Amino acid sequence: MLLTNTAAELLSVLRAQFPAQPPKRLGIAVSGGGDSVALLHLASRCFANEDVELFAATVDHGLRPEAADEARWVARLATDLGITHETLNWRGWDGNGNLQDHARRARYDLLTQWAQRNQIVTIALAHTADDQAETLLMRLGRAAGVSGLSAMPSRRMQDGVVLVRPLLTVTREALRSFLTAENLGWCEDPSNMDARYERIRVRKVLDSLRPLGLDARVLTEVAGNMARAREALDWYTFLAAKDLALIDAGDVLLDLRGFRTLPEEIARRLLLHVVGWISGDRYPPRRAAVAEAMAAIRHERSAQLGGCLILNQGRRARICREYKAVETSRVQIGELWDGRWVLSGAVLPEAEIRPLGPQGLSHCPNWRETGRPHAALQATPAIWQGESLVAAPLAGEPRGWAARLESGEEDFYASLLSH
Repeated sequence: MLLTNTAAELLSVLRAQFPAQPPKRLGIAVSGGGDSVALLHLASRCFANEDVELFAATVDHGLRPEAADEARWVARLATDLGITHETLNWRGWDGNGNLQDHARRARYDLLTQWAQRNQIVTIALAHTADDQAETLLMRLGRAAGVSGLSAMPSRRMQDGVVLVRPLLTVTREALRSFLTAENLGWCEDPSNMDARYERIRVRKVLDSLRPLGLDARVLTEVAGNMARAREALDWYTFLAAKDLALIDAGDVLLDLRGFRTLPEEIARRLLLHVVGWISGDRYPPRRAAVAEAMAAIRHERSAQLGGCLILNQGRRARICREYKAVETSRVQIGELWDGRWVLSGAVLPEAEIRPLGPQGLSHCPNWRETGRPHAALQATPAIWQGESLVAAPLAGEPRGWAARLESGEEDFYASLLSH
């Protein structure tokens, strides 16, 4: 049930989202808008008598001239409340791609990095029931499936930091009523009236749907129903993975006979999980590309999907990294390669980690003994000094070097259930 605007009720909702022993250090993401300012005030009161140190951060994306002034306003407010504040600046927009998507990704990256620097294990975000409803309508417009229509999780992990959304059952109106009743100010972002943005257009549509009974409460409940359906699908996908998938040196082997008997939605989810685990991409491939890959598997053909190769090997399909996806990937010794591989061995001057590639594989006479196909081995990490191959630990030429996955087999299965 959505709540009214009394401070006591809001404080009760907020406190219920945290354990009896709350985190010693709690971060609050504060843009200066009404929702996040209300969260800052509520958190300050909620944890005033508990052993919790609050920190606040504001992300300035550098996209509006007013943003710097708003960040300074939040800094003064936080100081008045006795809360340490930091402004996090993003200047990474190059004019390409979807601005809102780039800004959102950058915002979360900056916040989690800030948390790590300050030993903050939990960050509270001010998403509301209205945000939930707007997101549902936006995804309906894209013909989203169960996962896309599912509610935002009340908590999730990113880069070792817990992101909590404690106000998902509270409306935007309730938070502003609280601020107004308490004579507390906030900043109005002019972009919240800019119809060029999809969310603003959806917000206006949502207002017109209320007479039909389609308000934030109802749409939030629908999103919750979808989330429960997703949990069930994730569970059966997990069972299918345990039964049909094997990890082989970073590749995934799928039993094709069993895979083809799965319900289409479970098979699709399993394939997307495999590809995402190997590629590290946060976002799934295009729907049409997924359909093409599924058809290729059904007809015993090889395919490409999301930076991975799907190689038909008779009774099994081997899903591995695609060489083209990592061709230019190079890191220094000791750094993570392709977001997943850790290599260890002797200290070598001017050495670096690059993909083995066709050139390197030609210097690996024992590659067939690995049991892995040529195409899969080309995309594995190797040690290079200039144009000289030093070692290829996954292609039968370890030469004192070893390669291991940062997140191995246990993570592959467990991550199916860790949304």
